[in-house]
Amino acid sequence: MNYMNFNFPLLKPVRILLFPFSIIYFVIIFLRNRMFDRGILKSASFNLPIVCVGNIAAGGTGKSPMTEYLVKELKTHFKIATLSRGYKRKTSGYALANENSTALEIGDEPMQFHLKFPDTPIAVGEARIEAIPQLLHDKPGTQAIILDDAFQHRYVKAGMNIVLTDCNNLYTRDWYLPTGDLRDERASVKRAQIIIVTKCNPGLSAEEKEIIVQELEPAENQTVFFSNIRYGQPYHIISKKPARVSEDVEVLLVTGIANPGPLKNLLQKRSKIYYEMAFNDHHIFSIDDLKDIQKRFNSINATYKIILTTEKDAVRLVKFEHELADMPLYVVPIELEFLFNDAPRFNGIITTFIKDFNKRQDAGKNRTVNDNLL
Repeated sequence: MNYMNFNFPLLKPVRILLFPFSIIYFVIIFLRNRMFDRGILKSASFNLPIVCVGNIAAGGTGKSPMTEYLVKELKTHFKIATLSRGYKRKTSGYALANENSTALEIGDEPMQFHLKFPDTPIAVGEARIEAIPQLLHDKPGTQAIILDDAFQHRYVKAGMNIVLTDCNNLYTRDWYLPTGDLRDERASVKRAQIIIVTKCNPGLSAEEKEIIVQELEPAENQTVFFSNIRYGQPYHIISKKPARVSEDVEVLLVTGIANPGPLKNLLQKRSKIYYEMAFNDHHIFSIDDLKDIQKRFNSINATYKIILTTEKDAVRLVKFEHELADMPLYVVPIELEFLFNDAPRFNGIITTFIKDFNKRQDAGKNRTVNDNLL
């Protein structure tokens, strides 16, 4: 298997030179967390179940697939909504996705959620503590909210915290930004009820699982799960026509995400050869970028060739609908899959949390009504 990369990232050893800044960064987040712990900075609670999905490391740990999994599993049982920051959008403040929304207005991940789940309220807002009341005003029947990438956002106290960590870069082996990828203290994981080790090898053994659990050292009130990414059949970005990737196909991979590693590993196994054009995470594609992609694709001398991109990148590319109509650009869908047949156990923990929370709220309302009658 040959591999050609048109973009050469900065080597990681260079980050060691930034070690003094990592110490400064650690001191800042340590002081911030202590201010929340001691009540100097306040966290607000809300009268409905909030499930927070997050991590303590910068980069891709699989938050979007996890959020999509939760929406898919919960929307048949509860009236749910999602709330994201809307990272790299060109607007600010609270916004609720509608039929006219674009990735530039609400961000690529929320736009991706909106396209996949058009009947689920998808909202964005940097200040979650302000956005939640606005979301509940717009959707008063909401029974639960999923907070996307909000574990560090301690101004809102979620009832259920889910922390993700990449199997190939566990937070226990990482260091703080900018030398490493940690953006929060390792000790912050203690606030989570669930830890999910993501992007695992599907063939992860029970012995390997136990070694990782021992390394993470979960508390008694924490449950550790393991998951991997499952790739679906690519489909054309405009026509939705399916495509195949096989050993006789050469692929130009176009990405603007934090960690395209798993997709690259897939192409190493399934394609004849792949080339890569890697843009920055959340890159806003321009018409010039599209021309560069077409030029690079045309330079590939192969009988069977296609362009592949991710679902996140697709929502930032689809604005060039006219130009893409005849371009062989296909999107690779992904889904989160739990290992060791643990999906029912995970689903049970989340649904029980939501049901029990709402039962307590209903009981409290009934007690208030009875007290008023007395």
